[in-house]
Amino acid sequence: MAGSLIKIDEEIVTSAVASVTLTGIDSTYDVYMLKVNNLKVATDNTTLYGRVSNSGTADTTSNYDRAAKELRSDTTFTNVANTNLAYFTLLPNLENETGDSSANANGIFYLFNWYNASEYSFITQEMVAEKYTGNILSGLQGGGVHTVASQYNEVYMYMSGGNINSGTFTLYGLKK
Repeated sequence: MAGSLIKIDEEIVTSAVASVTLTGIDSTYDVYMLKVNNLKVATDNTTLYGRVSNSGTADTTSNYDRAAKELRSDTTFTNVANTNLAYFTLLPNLENETGDSSANANGIFYLFNWYNASEYSFITQEMVAEKYTGNILSGLQGGGVHTVASQYNEVYMYMSGGNINSGTFTLYGLKK
């Protein structure tokens, strides 16, 4: 894949923010890759959510579905599935870094049909998070769909509670 990823936008968070929006999605690429690196959050048991967005307006309707396999080092694997959500679940059940500065999360997400007005927008996800409580490692692999055929040029991300303390959010176009 070397040379096939073209950086479109990047947001480096170094102090607490409520949300991050990456822009620049257009018809240049069919597939975009979102990378979340070293995410640290303010509040325990919170989730990084994502939404399709267009020119500063995120779609908050209940048209997001998902399915995934959750992998954890402290228990058995779990299947998760939801319909009619108001967001994509990107990085779930995160812990803040109080007591252990290494508690963080990372993820890779591929965005399909985001800019195609005649298709649903799809997302695939691969993530891993370290939780300092009990030294738990968790991962999630799956995907989601926004069940509205419309054109979007941004990805909007926010926490289910509290703020994003730090992390790097990068959007790439995947060369055709």
